[in-house]
Amino acid sequence: MSERQLEAFAATHAWRIPFDTTPRYLAGPGDGRHVTHGLAAAGWTRTSDPLSPEIVLTSPDRRYHLQFDPQSATSAWWRLRAEPPGAKAWYAEFGELVPADVLTGLTDALTAPPPSEQPNLFRTLGWAGWVIDTPNSAFSLDGMCHVELRTDLGDGSMPHWHIETTEPAPGILGARIWHASFDEHTPAHLVEAFVSALADPAPLQRGMYERTAHHSAVQKPSRPPTRRQVLDAHTTRLEAIRAQARAARRRQQPATTAPAPATSTTAPLRR
Repeated sequence: MSERQLEAFAATHAWRIPFDTTPRYLAGPGDGRHVTHGLAAAGWTRTSDPLSPEIVLTSPDRRYHLQFDPQSATSAWWRLRAEPPGAKAWYAEFGELVPADVLTGLTDALTAPPPSEQPNLFRTLGWAGWVIDTPNSAFSLDGMCHVELRTDLGDGSMPHWHIETTEPAPGILGARIWHASFDEHTPAHLVEAFVSALADPAPLQRGMYERTAHHSAVQKPSRPPTRRQVLDAHTTRLEAIRAQARAARRRQQPATTAPAPATSTTAPLRR
């Protein structure tokens, strides 16, 4: 990250009038640099045309690609493609109004080793106060966000996770506000990282007049941070990601063969 890029980020956030915004799924897209700066700190580089509004970031090993396309003809503005070694390729996509601060839950987890325990998404949602209405689905308390493991599929596809935020409509799903979809090969711990960030009750900070996903989002004024506070918080997060990525790369390096013991050139003593 250059000093100019960091200063531009700080300038954006230090001069706005901030509001703590809940629930997270209605907070709106926020600042996409939470995602792109984090991946840049982990060593990802831009591989798209620098003069294009489309951004494609590629991991150092070229196995992961994140595309942001604000001119997309579909409802998916973020697309993540993976071709990990020794595993199935996978794909995930996220709608225009997915909060960038939530998407970072997944992108930050890409640079960390998977947890030793198998994740349990519905346990995570239950702890956050969501309603587990069937063994494969859960709703937020207001009914506007739905997390589902789609298993009964007539198109021949495999079970996969789908998340959708919709307009309130009693008894039925209303018009879609945004969605997130993960194919059947997406690692479960990455889906869980996204869901954990989504269900976190802590507010997301948005500026006055900044776009939210829905007019029913609750906003409370918060104390404006100084430019230095914004910059320090952002750089601290980036340094943590950079250190995590370095540690992960060291763990992935093949073990070197231990050197053979040195052979003495001294002739043995004669008895």
